[in-house]
Amino acid sequence: DALRPGYDFVLQAEAGLMSITGFVDADGGYPTKVGVAISDVVTGLFGAVSVLAALLGRERGKAHGQRIDVSILESTLASLVNQAQNAFATGQAPQRRGNSHPNIVPYEAFRTADGQIVVAVGSERQWLRFCEAVGLPDLAADPRFATNERRVTNREALRPLLADRLAGASSAEWLARLVTADVPAGRINDVVEAFAMPQSVARAMTVDIEHPVLGPPGRPAIRAVLDAGADSSGPAPARRAQPPDPRGAWLRRGRDQEARGRWSRLNRALAGLHGGPAAARIPLLDSAALAFRRNS
Repeated sequence: DALRPGYDFVLQAEAGLMSITGFVDADGGYPTKVGVAISDVVTGLFGAVSVLAALLGRERGKAHGQRIDVSILESTLASLVNQAQNAFATGQAPQRRGNSHPNIVPYEAFRTADGQIVVAVGSERQWLRFCEAVGLPDLAADPRFATNERRVTNREALRPLLADRLAGASSAEWLARLVTADVPAGRINDVVEAFAMPQSVARAMTVDIEHPVLGPPGRPAIRAVLDAGADSSGPAPARRAQPPDPRGAWLRRGRDQEARGRWSRLNRALAGLHGGPAAARIPLLDSAALAFRRNS
């Protein structure tokens, strides 16, 4: 598949990510893509981590150089983490569950009197504190819900009890109680609200910049925090588009055996001229080299 265009939406579908994202069919749900181009994002992250690993290996004298092969399919499959493990352990394809967790209960969104909050009860101690905080201490003593395993088994009995209780007060009231009880919980923000959160402001997650071409007004830009001396207050430098690489047409005609032969001969010729393997300077035409190229 190295010659196929690598588009995020397509890979979210083919790699199984859409099959586990969205609400269940009974609630009107259907396979849904993630709200950002997550396959593109994790591929870039894996690529960056691979570069760092290669540089560290060179620094430690383990290798003089590394060839990095990162594909959008493999990156998306790796991002399935616990859902893939569930499939391997049971032999069954995981199903969509909306905002609930397949292995932890309660770990989902609930409606309140004026909005929605998310609750993430990740341990038995948190479960006890949660029951006290929401005024349902009897649930902690109910054998059906005594352990997370039992809560997962009996989630259909537990969820309505929690939903009815949480619908009786405002999001602010419940969050105040849960935060005081040290139970992980939060409100569902939109993007503007998320950047306006006090913690986001305190961490200076946006900076106003004046673009050298577009001019004012300033544009918000996400700030990457590396160290105290890093300066990310300015815009990225403007760059002219590079002329197209003449090798691109050769790469796109990867199925053409004659092109493969010409490319191989060119590499051998360059190796003879420069006294070393040409592959160190120009990648050979093969599927692995194409795996890192995004066709358009």
